[in-house]
Amino acid sequence: MKLSVRHLAPLLALALCYATALSYPRPSLAPPAFTSLAGQLLVANRHLADPNFARCVVYMVAHSEEGAMGLVVNRRYGTVTLQKLFGDFGAKAGGNRPVALYYGGPVESERGFILHSDDYTGAGTQLFRNGIALSGDLEIVRAVAEGRGPKQVLFLAGYAGWGPGQVEHEMARNDWLVAPADPTLIFSSAPETVWEKALQRAGLNL
Repeated sequence: MKLSVRHLAPLLALALCYATALSYPRPSLAPPAFTSLAGQLLVANRHLADPNFARCVVYMVAHSEEGAMGLVVNRRYGTVTLQKLFGDFGAKAGGNRPVALYYGGPVESERGFILHSDDYTGAGTQLFRNGIALSGDLEIVRAVAEGRGPKQVLFLAGYAGWGPGQVEHEMARNDWLVAPADPTLIFSSAPETVWEKALQRAGLNL
């Protein structure tokens, strides 16, 4: 897969703005019964056959009455160099330093995201619960290349997005289960095992 993520910083900034907007819905729009899934995992049920999401685990970065946004954390594309991923900036930051690249979702696959542990924070970092963070500045790339970045990091391309009421409809159809966000699953070194473990966390016996 050929990706062009040379303008990662502004793209991430836009994505983070979108996520922040969804995370804080206006009180007048949110019904009393609404419960946000932000900061939790959506786990594809066994019958979900959509190739975009079959056997996927999605970390929800935003969810409100206006829609939802998440990042798939268990589909690894392969390994690329920072230079190939970030162009000239990658060459300056780390050149041939290899990093794993993950499928974040089917929407805007040219857009990059960096999900990581909260032991690193920068100007463009958004903190979530359970030690999870999302950064929107290129300084984290340099930090990773120089060995001073977060201990756990995922470079992702694309994201999963839902319109108003769409994720609720899919959950009512039993397409998705909910599990607590766990950094050991999100940053697992064996992503092929994450879906089954997440199903167990969601209370589904295999």
